[in-house]
Amino acid sequence: MKKILLYILLSAVIFSCDVLNLEQKSSISYNEAFGSYERCELSTVGCYAYAQGSYRGFPFGSRALAMNDVRGEDVASSTYLGSSYESTFTTSTGDLSNLWSYLFKLVNQCNIVIDGVRSAAKNNIITEDESNSFEAEARFLRALALHEAMVFYALPYNATPDASHYGVPVVLVPCNTIEAVNEAYKNGRATAEATYRQIIADLDFAEKCLPETRTGTAKISRATKGAAIALKTRIYLHTADYGNVVNEASKLVDVNSSSLKSKIGGYNLTEDVTGPFLSNSDNTESIFSIENSAADNPTLDGALGQLYYGRKDIAISPVLYNAKFWDKDDLRRSMMTMIDGKYFTSKYPKYVDMDDWAPIIRYAEVLLNYAEAEARLNGVTPVSLALLNEVRNRAVKDESKHYTLSSFVGKEELVNSILNERRIELVCEGKRWYDIHRLSTDPVFAVKISTGEAGIPVKVNTGNIVSSDYNAASGSVNAGLFTITEIPYGDRRFIFPIPQSEINANSVLAEQQNEGWD
Repeated sequence: MKKILLYILLSAVIFSCDVLNLEQKSSISYNEAFGSYERCELSTVGCYAYAQGSYRGFPFGSRALAMNDVRGEDVASSTYLGSSYESTFTTSTGDLSNLWSYLFKLVNQCNIVIDGVRSAAKNNIITEDESNSFEAEARFLRALALHEAMVFYALPYNATPDASHYGVPVVLVPCNTIEAVNEAYKNGRATAEATYRQIIADLDFAEKCLPETRTGTAKISRATKGAAIALKTRIYLHTADYGNVVNEASKLVDVNSSSLKSKIGGYNLTEDVTGPFLSNSDNTESIFSIENSAADNPTLDGALGQLYYGRKDIAISPVLYNAKFWDKDDLRRSMMTMIDGKYFTSKYPKYVDMDDWAPIIRYAEVLLNYAEAEARLNGVTPVSLALLNEVRNRAVKDESKHYTLSSFVGKEELVNSILNERRIELVCEGKRWYDIHRLSTDPVFAVKISTGEAGIPVKVNTGNIVSSDYNAASGSVNAGLFTITEIPYGDRRFIFPIPQSEINANSVLAEQQNEGWD
């Protein structure tokens, strides 16, 4: 879908500029850019190209996933991603600036498409239903980008009682005229509440107007109704709105089905744990992924297969591998390969062609989102247990180790088990930072550092790991490996600063820098 030819064609008919660090580009009229159904669709498809990125996989071709993982303790990063792993970044660090820039380039391209397809419908070039469908795809991707910006550059939703602290800039109009450029310079950060309200509004619209499924590879690489609902389960989890997590997940998950198969989109877990990765363009579990191809990939500096395997930039940390909660016979351990004394994931085995798709959301995550929300609301119930077991029992085949209702003395133990299951199931898929971030204000389930307060735990020194440091389910890690300092929640390094390039360009943003970075 996102082949080079389409990207070149798109660039010929659609112009873009950074949303916040703005320079006016040459452009053509909307009459040409959105002058037919085919061009409207091409422009919409172009948003996915912006999501994939044109430089090192920024934002979602690979880089957001990798940066999400290395902010946590379950992987061990090389110096290539060291500034994020070790929290040694500054306002001028390249990865931070690029992630921000490419996220908001995507937002702006989505705004251009939304405006363009609305104009096309008004001019009777396409129907209102066609316009709504294209707009829904753009709004899905805009929501995805805004949320990613929130978890990297803003404090979690519940950092203040009414979420009145800074979120990120919410720009809903295209940067396509000199006037729009000048106006965009005035934009500052919305509140966290307003940012999340817009994200949900975008996803509600997407759910209403997107098709339930698509054909071929597009069923995974282009947004669907199921993808919008699935993403909402993640967003509501970040706002601790567990009732709405259950409401949204219930639209998908049929708890009366023996396999918990989805009622929309036909999603269900693949029989084998490797299914979503060995056949990433055609499987029942992947709800939405970013397509990469041999002809159009993030290159050696950014491809998933290179970062997590070929180049050996991101290893599995003994912190997770040795965790007592990870059964030593769990089949997910088979998706790891020992190279030079370290374990690396084999979820992205195509490091030569570099065409592994980037998994944005899988059905396994939806089941775990649902399980956590159900457990938080209602404690140990047959529903919460079934949802957890559906994911875990695929990999833990010994029935004597399967959870039952009597396995948990109460809600806290069950929720902890679900959170641990997320770490195992979603490792190396860019999800660990999501949980550290969202849980940091949770009085019970926050990820703790040595002082007992919330934060980013101490991490291991990648260069010091040897094969004997891996001892499955042992519950202990060589203390000498822990040289990467922990970061308390109140430390300025807990979240990224707004990049210096944006501060220099926007006087409003300059007054809204994250605390401690002024």
